[in-house]
Amino acid sequence: MHPNPIFRSTDTITALSFASEVGFGMLAINGTESPLLAHIPFVIDGDKALLHLIRSNPIARAVKAPTNALIAVSGPHSYVSPDWYELEDQVPTWNYIAVHLVGKLVPESDERLSDILDDLSDEFETRLLPKQVWTADKMDQSARAKMMRMIQPFRFEIDDVRSTYKLNQNKPDTARLAAAKQIGLSGIGSEVERLSSIMQAIQPKDSS
Repeated sequence: MHPNPIFRSTDTITALSFASEVGFGMLAINGTESPLLAHIPFVIDGDKALLHLIRSNPIARAVKAPTNALIAVSGPHSYVSPDWYELEDQVPTWNYIAVHLVGKLVPESDERLSDILDDLSDEFETRLLPKQVWTADKMDQSARAKMMRMIQPFRFEIDDVRSTYKLNQNKPDTARLAAAKQIGLSGIGSEVERLSSIMQAIQPKDSS
């Protein structure tokens, strides 16, 4: 996380809600020779996240008991040109939102796999309403069983939520708003229009 505390002042509930909304991140553990990483969808259920890995994934092979792990969730981000602040003696930077879930990755029993897969698909299918929700009973059951044998369920027990919302809060309001406007037009990064809107929604420093 960014060392400047002004970028780390977002409350835990907001950061966790953001991670849940994104629902996709990078799972990391310490391997025996190097870090092991996997890009995963997940669904948050209270103080845990539910996920699955293909059994041939190096993390799935390595984790046989509760293991320290981290899920890094990235949000909108963009390059920021120093010219946009209309201030002297500025430098280029990058604005972004990121949330880290810190905890333990725990193997689940195979009996939990079906429920976890259903929770995952239901989480994202319901976001597509009014499209009819896809459910597993639409599959041939023998084909589903074959695929499920290749997958291992896990839960991620969340011990800590750390976040960085780097949105030029350290700049004067006029400079932040000027940068936000240009970010929305720049096209450098991801979800730049959303990032611009979030930056513009920050309450002015002199507001009560």
